[in-house]
This record gives sequence, C-alpha cells and structure tokens, in this order.
Amino acid sequence: MKILGVSLGTKNGNNDTMCRVALEAARDAGAEIEFIHLFDWDIQTCTGCVACSRALVMGKGMVCTRKDDFKAFYEKMVEADGLLFVDPIYESGASGLFHIITDRMGPGHDSGLLYGASMQMKEKTGKGLDDKYFKQKACSFVGIGGSDWAVRVETDHAMLAMSPGWKVIDNDFFSWSKDVIMQDDKVERMKQIGRNLVEAAQQIKEDNEKCHEFPIAELTEKSYWKGKTGACPHCNGNNFYIYPGTTTAECELCGLQGELKIKDGALRLEFDPSTEWHAHDIVSGKKAHGDDIFENEGRLMNLYKDPEFLARKKHYTEVIEPTPSPSKNN
Repeated sequence: MKILGVSLGTKNGNNDTMCRVALEAARDAGAEIEFIHLFDWDIQTCTGCVACSRALVMGKGMVCTRKDDFKAFYEKMVEADGLLFVDPIYESGASGLFHIITDRMGPGHDSGLLYGASMQMKEKTGKGLDDKYFKQKACSFVGIGGSDWAVRVETDHAMLAMSPGWKVIDNDFFSWSKDVIMQDDKVERMKQIGRNLVEAAQQIKEDNEKCHEFPIAELTEKSYWKGKTGACPHCNGNNFYIYPGTTTAECELCGLQGELKIKDGALRLEFDPSTEWHAHDIVSGKKAHGDDIFENEGRLMNLYKDPEFLARKKHYTEVIEPTPSPSKNN
C-alpha cells in the first residue's frame, strides 16, 4: 500500500514539515510513502479550452492541451492508495496552486464523464479506459494558516476529491501555525491523520478488489470519513450557501439543498432523503452531471455551424483587442 504526500508550501517550510510528520506515521503503520513538493513540478493553469470535456464527449479518452507535469502528477495520484495534501492558507481558503490542480482535475478527470467516455470507447473499439481511473482511494487535506482566517479552506480542499469521486478521510486546518512544529497537539493530530489515512486506504483497497466493474455504486456511496461530524449529514461539509430571502441552504461541497436547523445543540442540514441521489460525490449524482455536460458540449459543438452564433462571436471579438503583456513583448 502506498501513501502519497503533497505539500504546496515553501520548500522545507511548515507545510513540508507537517506533511512529513504524517508520512512518517503512515510509514510506521506499514505503508510505502512518497513525498512531492509541488512547486518543484511544472503545473500550469487551466486555459478553459474545453479540449478535455470535448474529447470525453467524443469518446476519445483523456486529452489536455497543456504540456506540463500535470499528467505525470495525476498518474502519481491514481497509482497511490492514499493521498495527503498539506496546503498553506493565505486568505482563509486554499492556495492558488491548489486551485490550479483542482481546475485541472475537472471536468477532464471527472469520474462521471470518464465513465461515459469509456462506454463510448468500448462501443467503438471494444476497449474502454483502464479500471484504475475508476477505483476509489483515500484522501486527506490539511490547511496550515498563520492566523485565524481559515474556515473557507475545508470546502476548497475537498473539491479536489469531488471530480474523481475519491473518499475524504480527514479534512482539517490549523490556525496560528507559524511555529506549528513546536505545537505538540497539532503534531500529534498530523500523526493521527497519517494513521487514519493508512487504515482507510487499506479498507478501500480491499473494497476495490471486491469489485469487478467500475464504477460501483455501493462502494462510491460508502463513507470512510474519520474526522469530526460536519453540519452536512451526507458529506460532513461545514460551508453553505444561503439563498437570499429564503431559509434554504445548499451545501457548497456535495450540493444537497435543505434547511439548516438546530439539532442536539448544533446546526445540521436537513434535506429530503429522496434527493440524496443527486449529491455530487456519488455515482448517481455524477452520472446526472456527466449526462448534462455531454448534452451541453454537443450543443456547443453544433453552434459552431450556426451563422448567427459565428456572427456574434466575430462582432464581439472585434470590439476591442486585449492589452498585451509587458513582459512577453520585451
């Protein structure tokens, strides 16, 4: 079993150190470990060119126009049984680099879209995508902050696991952590996160081996969560969008809607159980999302044959030219 730790902070800084604390505990629990300082890798921003989603809709498999290290990094994640991301908190949320890898994960690596593409590939060639891209794996996230501005980071981090439908085991953040290596309670928490990751990864690996076809709804819907109970009973998320002028709340992570109510002294989201099938992190919800994207991408491709669409695009392209980059023109 292999645990991959990824740090997105300063080289040999607090994020690197705390990632290694958890990895050492994972190794002591019997796992093979690997560490990546992601700033050492060439990870470019997503351009929004939609080549990835279009290729999936057309049954061509995974495609990306960016020629950098992301494909190799994605394969590292796929080959690991458990993933740990330790990320600096700059302004309450995840770092820019973390947002970049989250952008690159979807929709080109969304399991709902991959499943649809794999079915098309099987129909055309008799062979779909490798099953490894559909297997579940364990993911844990930790944000390291220098102040108490931190509460947005949990949802930012868990979004990375949403596209592939991987299982979140722990999702934590540490405030006031400039000297975190000297704070024994946080060091011990990192060790426990490492141990939890090994335990969950082992269980998920065993569950994966029982499956003969991917994705398997029963495995995808199973929870392996080991953190504190969150306000959302489905995904344990704690961030919600309150629709203006209403009492309706939507979990920013799994997308379920309901009412936030006090239960046993704590706020909990109450939703209609008949809507849970639409949650963003299970097979049924991801399939619905994938079907919508397949339909929308097909409609967009047909628009490029529409004279009115082309005329409107031409008009607004000619309204104004973008200001050139000073550095690229010197």
